[in-house]
Amino acid sequence: MKHRAVKRRTVVVGLGSVAGAAAVGGFAANAQAESRNSSRNTGKPGNPGALAFDPSAYTELTTTITTDEGDKEVTYHFWKAITYVTAPVDAEHQSLVVSVPVRIDGKAVDAANAPILFSNAVGGYFPASVATAAAVGEAAMEMGDLGGAGGPGAGGTPPADTGTGTGAPTTGTGEAPSGSNGMLNGMGEMVSLPELGLAAGYVVVEPGCRGRTLTDANGTYYGTAPAAIVDLKAAVRYVRSNQGRIPGDTRRIVSTGTSAGGALSALLGASGDSSLYAPHLEEIGAADASDAVFASGDWCPITDLEHADGAYEWNWGANTPQSGTLDQTVSKALRAQFVEYQASLRLKGLNGFGPLTARNYDDYLLETYLRPAANTYLKGLSDADRSAYLTANPFITWKNGRATFTWADYLTHVGARKKTAPAFDTFDLSGGENNEFGTGTSEARHFTAYGQRHDTTGLTAGRVDGDIPALLDLMNPMYHLARHNPGRAKHWWIRVGTKDTDTALTVVGNLAARLHGLGDDVDSLMYWDQGHGSNTDAADFITWVARVTGRRK
Repeated sequence: MKHRAVKRRTVVVGLGSVAGAAAVGGFAANAQAESRNSSRNTGKPGNPGALAFDPSAYTELTTTITTDEGDKEVTYHFWKAITYVTAPVDAEHQSLVVSVPVRIDGKAVDAANAPILFSNAVGGYFPASVATAAAVGEAAMEMGDLGGAGGPGAGGTPPADTGTGTGAPTTGTGEAPSGSNGMLNGMGEMVSLPELGLAAGYVVVEPGCRGRTLTDANGTYYGTAPAAIVDLKAAVRYVRSNQGRIPGDTRRIVSTGTSAGGALSALLGASGDSSLYAPHLEEIGAADASDAVFASGDWCPITDLEHADGAYEWNWGANTPQSGTLDQTVSKALRAQFVEYQASLRLKGLNGFGPLTARNYDDYLLETYLRPAANTYLKGLSDADRSAYLTANPFITWKNGRATFTWADYLTHVGARKKTAPAFDTFDLSGGENNEFGTGTSEARHFTAYGQRHDTTGLTAGRVDGDIPALLDLMNPMYHLARHNPGRAKHWWIRVGTKDTDTALTVVGNLAARLHGLGDDVDSLMYWDQGHGSNTDAADFITWVARVTGRRK
């Protein structure tokens, strides 16, 4: 099977050292003892002080991983949960695990200068934890109810494991459910980038982080924006501050994530070393090091939230929701917002397309992404299967190895959309994104003026809260890219399925166009007929990592 990584067996060979046992038995014991008011660690790279990585505190494991090149037996060193800040708010979530290959199919591997795959397990802006991870690929998202905001502590119990360690289920329809972090190949099988990265000889770091459903004993939400991105930045800083101690090239960190995790991966790539996060990082005792990543891999990123409702209606306004009804007045008003927003970006499309506007964006998506995606899919079929597919989908004209179809026919082909209007800042505050901007003991808040004006809960009044604009800037990669942030990643891998109605396709289109306009290396495409969480070319991504980082086999 292609593009998957299935852990068939894991054998514990030995413990690196007795001295490291305390750090291997869960999140680091010394970090648990640190108070929230501890002084900030100011160690420089190579001298991280209280956040020093212990190279000897590993367990040696052996596992079999399925790749496109066949099954590979990988022996690796595994460091259990290590708290990556000196003043953790929640050490269980502010911890990471590290996996370093030492032998692949019996051949020794030198990973001292290997790329570092920094793979977050976030979905739905829920928390992610490595507290119970005992092997590579076992970082777990805590999905709660996978629906709206969820009640206090709703994210406290991870779902059943699926074999990848993410705990992300599938829907049985070839896509992961909304809000999950699952990655699926074209056959609907789970894909584990941490395992595939390890089998390729890369160092793998899997960070936990706080998420929107976490509450303390007083019912106060402490994992809402910007907690997740602050924690991931702190984890990157921990890795970079341990240059020369932690295996791998700390200058070649490649971030990955899916859905909200894809948004956070893009945000890591866009906001490297931004001073906006300094007070938040100092508060939790992050290492005094860079939080820039070298490259960013982003699958179906749920991002640009303050403009997401308008983009969604522009894209899917002609499609009926899977449940409920669509208020056409709301949909029309939100589409008008997107027209104004898109014009303000002043973006130019890829491949010499020219200025991108709401008026021509359908043509842009057809030419740049949708028809090429259909071409790739159809060319990959046998003659008989291609003929059967075209017979079942007569809206596609196939001539000289190229597919053509209209935007209207494409929307009809996709069918029912997942969300009603507004899709993100819901009037009744039931959306997960409303919970992401909760504060104190308030579970959810509006984050757009339109959502605030049409609130149906009676719990809010007047304007959007004054702190919301700054929080939105902290959570949106487009904000940092518009300012040409010099610390951004320069290499980007961006993917989404053509049947993914969790967000608008313009989110990926605008992100890629902005990056291309900045002169960055951008590899962006869409997977034909694939839904949320699709990753049908995972092996190509692993190869891409080797290329952009200069890694030689």
